[in-house]
Amino acid sequence: MNTLYGNVESHILIKAKQIKLLVCDVDGVFSDGRIYLGNDGEELKAFHTKDGFGIKALGASGVDVAIITGRNSAIVANRMKALNVAHIIQGQEDKLPALIDLIEQLGITIEEVAYIGDDVPDLPCIKAVGLGISVCDGHPLVLEAADYATFTRGGFGAVRETCDLIMQSQNTLDNASGASI
Repeated sequence: MNTLYGNVESHILIKAKQIKLLVCDVDGVFSDGRIYLGNDGEELKAFHTKDGFGIKALGASGVDVAIITGRNSAIVANRMKALNVAHIIQGQEDKLPALIDLIEQLGITIEEVAYIGDDVPDLPCIKAVGLGISVCDGHPLVLEAADYATFTRGGFGAVRETCDLIMQSQNTLDNASGASI
């Protein structure tokens, strides 16, 4: 089936239609994976406004959003709070137990979860969920394990593409509105 970003196999859209929770890695997904460090230890990351709008629109459509990341960063916490992401889980090198705890808290099944990642630490989650997603520039093992690889690179709209895919499959894309953030 044709989507906004390209042709997608129909079984991917069937899986996307069931999604109640999108879980995202951060570095390499929301960002391009680079971390800028200043002389005084200041850390900087770049986030794309398209991804921000996608997260807000997906949340408004009724799909919960979470992040699970191996690093701890005030920048990430601030960005996710600005996007109204309710579930911000940082400092989790082993992400699958955090994911399982979250879905138990939310009372949903693993099949109702989509997870987007880019590197080997994301593999257990990508393999476990109903819709495992890799950014198109993800590690080869992640690309191989994922149900779907984005057409867009991490940090350059891959999260927005994922949100659009879920909303298109759930017939809520036409309701997306608001401002980019």
